[in-house]
Amino acid sequence: MNRRAFVAGAGALAAASTLGSVARAAQLGRIGLQLYTVREIFQSDPVGTLEKVARIGYREVEYGGGNYDTMDHALLRRTMDRLHLSSPSLHIPYDTLLNRFGDAVKMAKTLGADTIVVPWLSEEFRTEAGFAPVVSNVNRFAKQAHDAGLGLAYHNHDFEFLNRSGGTSLYDRLVDGTDPALVKLELDLYWAVHAGQDAGKLIDRLSGRLYAFHAKDMKTDRSMAAVGTGTIDFAALFKRPGAAKVQHFYVENDDAPAPYLPDITTSFKNLRALRF
Repeated sequence: MNRRAFVAGAGALAAASTLGSVARAAQLGRIGLQLYTVREIFQSDPVGTLEKVARIGYREVEYGGGNYDTMDHALLRRTMDRLHLSSPSLHIPYDTLLNRFGDAVKMAKTLGADTIVVPWLSEEFRTEAGFAPVVSNVNRFAKQAHDAGLGLAYHNHDFEFLNRSGGTSLYDRLVDGTDPALVKLELDLYWAVHAGQDAGKLIDRLSGRLYAFHAKDMKTDRSMAAVGTGTIDFAALFKRPGAAKVQHFYVENDDAPAPYLPDITTSFKNLRALRF
């Protein structure tokens, strides 16, 4: 082989190798939105808001906030069907699950969800004593959900990592004390990082129990930002071995600035362009 042929062949191999690596790069499929992000406009115009969300390109929504629990759920379901949206999961308050679990199941099934998510614990449950019944109740919720043909997951904030009892974080108490076969985890990456966690190691440790990610970015002052405009390396986190079985990727910016739609559009476009 002469030098010219060798160089041409090497170049072709390099190009093929590069194309192969690009072809193997993963990207997200159906990107979701936690509707708490747009709660102000959703509360006043739920149908119109779902239409705008679908127009951006979102294909999944997770209900939470905006008084969605008091709305006509059959109407919301018809709207989603028309817009080719689905709602795999929804946030239902802890107190509702304690006192009206049957209502929660009915709401989830009407909206087409397969998983109920425990979204938040009020201050009274964030102490060592207050947290004591939470683990057993979450186990009970999960069993009730399973019997109804649904799954159950727990969504974190930062306090579960920061509040400790006997040297153990509330989050570890929850993870260690709940049935791994029934209780899944919706990991809010921002809040984990905000609490000082190594999110990559946390993802690998939780591995098979991870149901979904909540994605919002963090500015240098630690406030919230649209995905792709802050300091969190989502590509590095999504390619962790522990993330391989995560089913849903929801944008959620609790503090998205009005009019909200530009913020969720930025997050969607950056997640859509992400390769990992």
